[in-house]
Amino acid sequence: MDLSAVRAPRPAGFLAVWLCCAALLSGCTGSAAPEARGTKDTSATGDAGRRRADAPLSADQLQNDYLRVIKDVLPSVVQIRTGRELGSGVVYDDKGHIVTNAHVVGGASTFEVTTANSQTAFTASLVSSYPEQDLAVVKLDKVPPGLRPAAFGDSAKVEVGQIVLAMGSPLGLSSSVTQGIVSATGRTVSEGQGGGTGATIANMVQTSAAINPGNSGGALVNLDSRVIGIPTLAATDPQLGGSAAPGIGFAIPASMVKTVADQIIRYGRVVESGRAALDITGRTVVNAEYQPAGVAVVDVKAGGAADKAGIRSGDIIVGLGGKDVTTITSLSEALAADKPGQRTSVTFVRDGSRKTVEVTLGQQ
Repeated sequence: MDLSAVRAPRPAGFLAVWLCCAALLSGCTGSAAPEARGTKDTSATGDAGRRRADAPLSADQLQNDYLRVIKDVLPSVVQIRTGRELGSGVVYDDKGHIVTNAHVVGGASTFEVTTANSQTAFTASLVSSYPEQDLAVVKLDKVPPGLRPAAFGDSAKVEVGQIVLAMGSPLGLSSSVTQGIVSATGRTVSEGQGGGTGATIANMVQTSAAINPGNSGGALVNLDSRVIGIPTLAATDPQLGGSAAPGIGFAIPASMVKTVADQIIRYGRVVESGRAALDITGRTVVNAEYQPAGVAVVDVKAGGAADKAGIRSGDIIVGLGGKDVTTITSLSEALAADKPGQRTSVTFVRDGSRKTVEVTLGQQ
């Protein structure tokens, strides 16, 4: 679904979620591990896992785990400079590919990249950016010796309560580490305005680890030194004047990071997003009380999902799959739970009459 034409207003009381580096792009983190990316995930049988099975951790053992993970991970932290702004990324492979957020690279195509514990800046170029998932890949023009790729974990093994570390450069403080737990999984979150891509992202990992300006594009790491997500969003509470909501941050799951990065590296772009679409351009409309009341269809892609179902320009979508649709954001969030090729119902209003049709979803 093409969302480029609109930015939806938020319903009153909605917990607004904004990009953690919308105001300041100051370095984020990568993650490293003893093995290179793609090695077998041993999170269930590693040292930390064995101790969890054998006996409770002592304070010394837990501290040693923290120190080990930090030692493993920091060599994969890079800082990305785009003009006057800073961001960070995760070393993805030994070919010099680095994964980060799309909103970190912005509209830039060339970068200066500084690896951990180094003052030397290396040049890098954009491979491709995928704003729909807020991910991007850049590539070092020359790979420095000893560059260590991160190891990514299995998203299916992420559980609520797991201890995690968030690594990045909050407020420009390079190689900073915060700690917390996985607070929830499977969150669908829409990025706010203010410098972001406006993406709606499904299956995000919620964490209590502090996510501050500069953590975007970095790494959320478990105690087996594996990246389980890319920190991307921090929550703000509109009732507190947009102040940060402490302990509520979100990370793109490792499975999606790998899916997008592998396609960009192989094809130069994302060819199969796995994201469902109605194949329309829409905008939020309001009722007589100026409250969001649905999504007006501005344009329908010829031969797309909506076109085949008989939806046309001027229709106002008010429901999808049994969920109410009041804004372009709520429509995106409803679609985020579905897959391309899946059949679902779309309810819309045409000439004052309410209609419901079955639609086979397309792909973004």
